[in-house]
Amino acid sequence: MTALLERLGRDADDRLLILTADLLGMCHASNVGVYESLRSGLATGAGLMVPGPWARDAASHYRGEPVGVHLTLNAEMDCYRWRSITQAPSLHDGDGGLPRTVEDLWDHADLDETRRECRAQLERAVLWGFDVSHLSTHLGALQNRPEFFDVYLELAIDFGLPIRLAGGAAEASAGFPFRALAAEEGVLTADHHRMRRLADPQVLERQAMDLEPGVTEIVLEPAADTPELRAIGDEWGRRVEHRDLACGNSELRADLDRGHVSLISWRDLRDAQRQA
Repeated sequence: MTALLERLGRDADDRLLILTADLLGMCHASNVGVYESLRSGLATGAGLMVPGPWARDAASHYRGEPVGVHLTLNAEMDCYRWRSITQAPSLHDGDGGLPRTVEDLWDHADLDETRRECRAQLERAVLWGFDVSHLSTHLGALQNRPEFFDVYLELAIDFGLPIRLAGGAAEASAGFPFRALAAEEGVLTADHHRMRRLADPQVLERQAMDLEPGVTEIVLEPAADTPELRAIGDEWGRRVEHRDLACGNSELRADLDRGHVSLISWRDLRDAQRQA
């Protein structure tokens, strides 16, 4: 039995799934796709990009769903850019946006400015009225370097929030035990994290059918098919497929039921963490 199942009052062989719709606030099409996935689809939570150009619009349509803050220190697209909300000089590249790669961020970001920016993103989400359910980190920027992970963990402790962390392979690649460090501080995370950015929906569907006992998170990036989305970048088609998987795949819902997979949200983990 995993420790998390025990904390949640579940049985040893229970298979629980968090289905997260990420990148709320990135663009209008993402807002439509994420909220549709939450309200009429299978998604059980979302991640808000506070610096995203459409984040304020996302806040205006919020109805109390489990939404976490997807701490964002990168703007990876070539022509669709966003800036830090604190206007921190070390967090921007030569064309004035957040850096496109995590390596560029790690090479140039001042840690104090990073800390202020991440706290400001979380506090702004709270100010906008979000009942923040968890923290995640865009492109893994805060997970895979110890000094940046300290910022991530500090916020989770201060605000009593669980955090998204990858599994053992990513931990070995990073070279330090970030999952153990979080556990020592009483910060919860899912037992299993299945995320490959913009993965093939068929792969995601197979993953949902083949869950281990414990809590697994699978991440989607759903968006509506609009001219705006098509203009942003070449990956628009996969985002639309993620929306269709969450909202239009009745077979997936039936398969989850047949497999006795229970859908939960990050809010369940947050409540268990705070009770402790």
